[in-house]
Amino acid sequence: MEENPSDSERKSWRLSVDGSSCITGSGAGVLLVSLSGWTLEYALRFGFKATNNEAEWEALIAGLTIAKHLEVRRIEVSNDSQLVVGLARGEYEPREDSMVKYLSHFQSLKPTFEVLSVTKIPRAENARADQLSKLATAGELERNQTVMIHYLDRPTISEADVMDIDIPKEPNWMTPFIYWLRDGILPEDPAEARKLVYRANRFQLREGILYKRSFSFPWMRCLAPQEADYALREVHEGVCGNHTGGRTLSHKLVRQGYYWPTLHQDAVDLVRKCDKCQRNANISRRPSQPLTSITAP
Repeated sequence: MEENPSDSERKSWRLSVDGSSCITGSGAGVLLVSLSGWTLEYALRFGFKATNNEAEWEALIAGLTIAKHLEVRRIEVSNDSQLVVGLARGEYEPREDSMVKYLSHFQSLKPTFEVLSVTKIPRAENARADQLSKLATAGELERNQTVMIHYLDRPTISEADVMDIDIPKEPNWMTPFIYWLRDGILPEDPAEARKLVYRANRFQLREGILYKRSFSFPWMRCLAPQEADYALREVHEGVCGNHTGGRTLSHKLVRQGYYWPTLHQDAVDLVRKCDKCQRNANISRRPSQPLTSITAP
């Protein structure tokens, strides 16, 4: 018997979340089940101290954020925290400042979904999410190869210290693609317009951000020249940078999901101009030899 399409559209993804706070640390567990039964298990370890209620909120927000990136439209959330469920459903009023901020963050995520329901379930029915949250605080987490692991350095509601990059609103290589994908405006030159339409098939505009389809990686975010320069320097000589060569540097940025047309050449040029790379590069020890003339037959 074939399934009614309307019934399939009314089905929702299922999300089970749980938080854990103990002496060894704090963490969260997320279990996301798709319409076809595909399951995503996710362990989140915190790099900060969190109460049990705060850990529950972090788990809920992390699960909804994952669902948002997967473009889920209908989702049913299950949690065993009476406080978090009551606040999310509007049955309780937040008293602590942190609960007010978490609730505000949750409210900002709600418009992303067509249907979002939060249900209180017994702890026994939330066993797998509870196990994932306990796993996130365990010492052998790094050796686990079956669960997706993420480390959260600061609470979601904290204001991150972000470097302000003043990017002027000047035309760049992305401007024609944005004008075409967003407004349907093509260049006046017929040849340039035809070329743009052909190339734009590999680009997509999502929430005002331009992405490019890749062959073996997910959608890559397109960067303006100022953003590209910052990304190059951060990966090459930032906190985790190790002054790699130009080719390796460009591959790192591609693996991280960034793109601009001159990525490889810009990476090579940056390495050639890097003072530390020039001072500490390997020196060729090959002995010099006089040139030898070769007589052609």
